Amino acid sequence: MGTNLNPSRPSIARTALRLVLLSDTHGLHREIDVPAGDILIHAGDFTMFSRSPAEITDFNTWLGELPHRFKGIVPGNHEFFLEADPTERSVLSNATVLINEGIEIEGLRLWGSPVTPMYGGAFGLSSAKDRERLYAQIPEDIDVLISHGPPYGILDLGPGSHLHQGCPELLDAVMRVRPKLHVFGHIHGAYGVFQTEHTTFVNASLLGLHGDLDRAPFVFEMTGR
Repeated sequence: MGTNLNPSRPSIARTALRLVLLSDTHGLHREIDVPAGDILIHAGDFTMFSRSPAEITDFNTWLGELPHRFKGIVPGNHEFFLEADPTERSVLSNATVLINEGIEIEGLRLWGSPVTPMYGGAFGLSSAKDRERLYAQIPEDIDVLISHGPPYGILDLGPGSHLHQGCPELLDAVMRVRPKLHVFGHIHGAYGVFQTEHTTFVNASLLGLHGDLDRAPFVFEMTGR
């Protein structure tokens, strides 16, 4: 079962869409009890360093077995195969892969990026100026922002750590855009929800600190425009 969030805004014209949120499954996707929903969002690290082509193929097969009408994927720092050749996204034929781009689904506007400040990981962008230029491309009318890593200071601390691992430039972009929902992962120990006046932040990392999937996907209901 999923963890339910319900900050949906009333709408006469549209029915609320049920979003299922998860991240950082690292090849253990078949162990997940996936809640029913309309839209499935995976915020990256669905492989373990992209070492197993069979694992990637099975992840795509698993996606195709799920009933959700739309599946959106943002790669993570483990998805080296997509960083090396973005055309390899065709391997994930049962989902839409977002690499610094957006899409509109049933009136809901999504934008996704795999970039983190992490040096040496896939899609790592260590230059703050480069990240600032990238995030300046995020449209101001999006409803859902999907990134692999967290914004600075929000669900970005590991257990017992005082070192914030989120991105300051991403935080600036979120404060500018004010999406209804920002979903991410990357920091496994910071799984949870944080809400502000404008945005619900969800760290949907499912991989536990002992290498198993000991958390449930989140469920979020919201309406499109």
